[in-house]
Amino acid sequence: MDDSRETYGPNAFVTGFPVRHSRSPLIHGHWLKTLDLSGSYRAHEVAPEAFPAFIASLRDGSSGFIGGNVTIPHKELAFNLADSPDELSEELGASNTLWMEDGTLLATNTDGRGFTANLDERHPGWDRHDKVVIFGAGGASRAVIQAVRDRGFAEIHVANRTVERARELADRFGPKVHAHPTAALGEVMKGAGLFINTTSLGMDGDAAPAIDFSPLASDAVVTDIVYVPLKTPILSQAEEQGFAVVDGLGMLLHQAVPGFEKWFGKRPVVDEALRALIIADMEKH
Repeated sequence: MDDSRETYGPNAFVTGFPVRHSRSPLIHGHWLKTLDLSGSYRAHEVAPEAFPAFIASLRDGSSGFIGGNVTIPHKELAFNLADSPDELSEELGASNTLWMEDGTLLATNTDGRGFTANLDERHPGWDRHDKVVIFGAGGASRAVIQAVRDRGFAEIHVANRTVERARELADRFGPKVHAHPTAALGEVMKGAGLFINTTSLGMDGDAAPAIDFSPLASDAVVTDIVYVPLKTPILSQAEEQGFAVVDGLGMLLHQAVPGFEKWFGKRPVVDEALRALIIADMEKH
């Protein structure tokens, strides 16, 4: 894609390596169109070794961008290179949203807000219980742990194949977070009101382990941050066992809202038209 063309209005980006499969341009393009705003949002691939220079060009204005989204593998470096990352980024050690303000490069991480906003929209009352179980302790779990802790859950149980990874997260996010091996999953699920899969198990239709969800509270919600396929094997299992499920697509949509508002000055709405647009794109690829 030619990034040199002239566009009237603010120009924003999503950068990663690779970044060509990102659906962010489709999301932000939809909002620019429906809100009748000038400007652009486009994918701008940057290799890891070129990322510091890209950030320098953002700061001095030569890039032509006023800010943008950062995805894998640049989130940690974006945090480190920003002039003023916020408290969410500080604790996570990663930023996914950048913007310039009075000559200063600011940074935040909207993944956790996207996660909770999705549940608020798709299943209000999901946070009525005090206990949550998080399956997986990889990088994707950090913002989720932070978000449910900040939402007020008293017990956050992280189960992972390598328990040391889960212990690192417990140390990072405080005394409400408890680490367990995957073998203890059934035990720690007892009475929990929320089960979150943050692993890649079941992504793109791959197999996922059989999970007995019966120890959960009868009105528990099961959610997955994976959204391809929309109904993952883990969600299908939970639904077959009678539990409410929430897919991960809304997390992608809602995490985009704060950045768009920063760059283009209006707060967009996540609605069924946007959701249908992204689902249609998913079905094409």
